[in-house]
Amino acid sequence: MRLVIGSDHAGFPLKAHLLDHLKARGHEVEDAGSFDAAPVDFPDVAQKVTDAVLGGRAERGLMVCGTGVGASIAANKVRGIRAAVGHDVHSAHQCVEHDDVNVLCIGAQIVGPWLATDLIDAFLGAEFSTDEACRRRVEKLHAMDAAR
Repeated sequence: MRLVIGSDHAGFPLKAHLLDHLKARGHEVEDAGSFDAAPVDFPDVAQKVTDAVLGGRAERGLMVCGTGVGASIAANKVRGIRAAVGHDVHSAHQCVEHDDVNVLCIGAQIVGPWLATDLIDAFLGAEFSTDEACRRRVEKLHAMDAAR
């Protein structure tokens, strides 16, 4: 799968581990920064991640910051992006299955490398449900986006 991953300074160390994991699994990964532990504003990185997803360079995006919350807020400001914080495997899978989430946000200060790889594997292994109720609800999200 073609992916894009980005982090702020708080997520930078975990992002390096996740890049290795994703490449070992055979994914093509674009690194949207940050590229060191120097302070950086997460909205700037979120813009690069969401641009890659919406531009078709990546099928899904991953963001790593301190809690995942700021990254999720920033990514969700972009029309066409559905970002979710994922700190448990069930939610990381179900957010795609039920809500067609295209950006997973992880908190490096909340989860460690072992759980983060499980979260990403669950997120990437999930597919949007064909269930009519799930499709109807996501269409309503698209309508909310269009109304902005």
